[in-house]
Amino acid sequence: MKTDTKQTYTDEMGVLYEAISRLSTKEDCRAFFEDICSVKELHAMAQRLQVAAMLNEGKSFNSISEETGASTATISRVSRCLSNGSGGYKKVLD
Repeated sequence: MKTDTKQTYTDEMGVLYEAISRLSTKEDCRAFFEDICSVKELHAMAQRLQVAAMLNEGKSFNSISEETGASTATISRVSRCLSNGSGGYKKVLD
């Protein structure tokens, strides 16, 4: 994990990451995330991934905002993570 981020790793996060790594099917993931997240949280995460994919394709902030409804603040945050984050978006987008 990168040490230059403001996020702090906790033991509880480690347990969460371990739990997620045990999910082997799309259906298992759906069931887990529906149990652990609110509908709003799931939509927000799905939107961020969509934004990351669109940024990765070279689309503009304006077109992404229009197509997804994401705020420019959200798009900017995702863009920073793509450029300087831990590489998670890139791993799932490749």
